[in-house]
Amino acid sequence: MADKFLDKVYGTTDADATRKLYDDWSESYDVEIAENGYQTPARLARAMAQHCRDLNQPLLDYGCGTGLSAGELQTAGFSTIDGADPSAGMLAQARKTRHFRNLIKLDLSQPLPFDTGDYHAITAIGVISTGAGPASLMDTLMDKLPSGGLLGFSLNDHALEDAEYLAGVARLQDAGHLARAKEYGEHLPKLGLKSMIYVFEKK
Repeated sequence: MADKFLDKVYGTTDADATRKLYDDWSESYDVEIAENGYQTPARLARAMAQHCRDLNQPLLDYGCGTGLSAGELQTAGFSTIDGADPSAGMLAQARKTRHFRNLIKLDLSQPLPFDTGDYHAITAIGVISTGAGPASLMDTLMDKLPSGGLLGFSLNDHALEDAEYLAGVARLQDAGHLARAKEYGEHLPKLGLKSMIYVFEKK
């Protein structure tokens, strides 16, 4: 029987340990996620497409993993998707999907390797959470968008119970960015987990 990783991921806090977990998980990730009915990527992709002015503008799928979310973004109408992830194993799987124009290997100890305005839309789907990306990632990604750009991200039930992540959402609102979508719904239904999806437009 293949190792199961979903019961491990939310308790992982160290960046190196998280990267290793995702490397080890990369070959079985899609199967395990599908077994649990993963809904968040499709929900957020639809919300992004609804509020995006031009689906042909390049979109960055931050924390792209195996490419599962990019497939949903393509289904929603986005035509030019770049992916970025710190896990070499996940990127190897993503490359096989042919969903991406470019794939970027992230070094989390370094600044993001792209400039403000390179992307008019950025998603972080299932990325900003306990055991994964910190709440500060909301600010970091928003800073890389031009005025009018869209940031779409999700917070699962674990993150929604953490004041640090709720404070991150409040910072975006307090900075004057426009909340275009906020919807609570299914995340991993077979585990009884839900998520809030958000789409913010940069002021």
